Amino acid sequence: MSMIGAYLRLARVGWVLVREGVVSALPTEGMPPLARTAHAFAGLLERRKASREDRGDRLARAIERLGPSYVKMGQFLATRPDVVGAEIAVELSALQDRMATFPRDAAVATVEGSLGRTLDDLYVEFGDPVAAASIAQVHPATVRDANGERKVAVKVIRPGVRQRFAHDLEAMYAAAHLQETILPNTRRLKPVEVTRTLEQTTKVEMDLRLEAAALSELGENTDDDPGFRVPKVDWERTGRDVVTMEWIDGIKMSDVEGLRAAGLDLDKLADTLIQSFLRHTLRDGFFHADMHQGNLFVDPQGVIVAVDMGIVGRLGKKERRFLAEILYGFITRDYQRVADVHFEAGYVPSHHDTASFAQAIRAIGEPIHGQPAETISMAKLLTLLFEVTELFDMETRTELVMLQKTMVVVEGVSRTLNPRFNMWKASEGVVGDWIRDNLGPKRLLTDLRDGAHAALRLAEAAPEIAAKAEKLSQDLTAMAEKGLRFDAETAEAIGRSEARHGRSGRIALWVIAATLVYIAWKVG
Repeated sequence: MSMIGAYLRLARVGWVLVREGVVSALPTEGMPPLARTAHAFAGLLERRKASREDRGDRLARAIERLGPSYVKMGQFLATRPDVVGAEIAVELSALQDRMATFPRDAAVATVEGSLGRTLDDLYVEFGDPVAAASIAQVHPATVRDANGERKVAVKVIRPGVRQRFAHDLEAMYAAAHLQETILPNTRRLKPVEVTRTLEQTTKVEMDLRLEAAALSELGENTDDDPGFRVPKVDWERTGRDVVTMEWIDGIKMSDVEGLRAAGLDLDKLADTLIQSFLRHTLRDGFFHADMHQGNLFVDPQGVIVAVDMGIVGRLGKKERRFLAEILYGFITRDYQRVADVHFEAGYVPSHHDTASFAQAIRAIGEPIHGQPAETISMAKLLTLLFEVTELFDMETRTELVMLQKTMVVVEGVSRTLNPRFNMWKASEGVVGDWIRDNLGPKRLLTDLRDGAHAALRLAEAAPEIAAKAEKLSQDLTAMAEKGLRFDAETAEAIGRSEARHGRSGRIALWVIAATLVYIAWKVG
């Protein structure tokens, strides 16, 4: 029944996408004849109004109709341009949460239930919602402490969203399995694994304590950074279903005219944004992975403030080194090094030729150089990169794709501030400094220090390791001399299992015998 329900929900999703004109707006290039026929038929079923909208509006309307789970899925797929294509990923990144607010009384009940205190005990004032998203909505409030009264933002989980997402997830898994079955060439994109990642990230996002922890961690990492910060968390008023944080009085980064009227240097803001993102990624290995315009403010001091840390990304030390070398290789036109790094990291299977891959990378990188800044696009580069990696059997790397997607979004925001924004020029200083500090002589000292720490930990654990090794040696010697022995409980369990299998085997033999007798009788 669960699978039947999943396929019924999947059928509803397909119907909504057809009616809102999303299917008919897809490009037909490369489609097989049967798919082209289905595409044309879908155009006959769409609403008349849908045909007058562009694809981004159609997609936004369809996702809005499908509900909170699909808004979240749309946002997540914006992090996977390898799956949906760079162009659609950009459209999904621009998709804002267009959800209706839920009643204030429901929010109050959630807050009190999560924190175990009355609203009056927690807040001096608690206002009506000012923003609603797929998973939660935000209320302005006032708190009083030893320093007096201060305004805060209270983010409250949407009632019933966990149950709704669990049901919709079954349809998403069904779609992923169908994709792998019907389109085997897309298996390298790992659609089932993508859905599993969506499930995990959304479960994390639905625990607002973890978002608060992410804000706290990024706040500590960026404490001394110029031009960037995140809101401070009020841990006393934070629980699984509610997070209270500093209220940000600032101008949204989407309000370019407002920023200009405030006398802010838009070119400097554009550079600061991309440099901050790269600093978080390379230096800390921890970055805000949903940095669209709706989540970015500029405070009265001209500092960029990032909110909504529900989606974050992490990179290990090795991945950061590979990323820096790949970026720097593109910047300096060292395409052979870019290719070598892909092979060293295992991103491209070793049976391919590095020189051929370097040639393909050159075809991507050379068009970037010598062009006017406004024509250089990370989104275009990623489109080409995904096409090339498919030729070389490069499998999806979730951590890198999320990073690449965030780069596309951050570049897009910077370009709205400065139409002539050159991401490569703005990035060069941060990437170059990181490479000098981490891949030069300093790296040797760091590696020696890390090696010494590892050796010290190994020395501390040596007695325990030796004791376990001795015990293992004694057990192996005993088994060699006396054979494999079980304790009484294990032997009894094996006996019960064998008895069950024996009964099952006898029943199966009787069924087979009866079937053979029946067949012989019919033939006779």
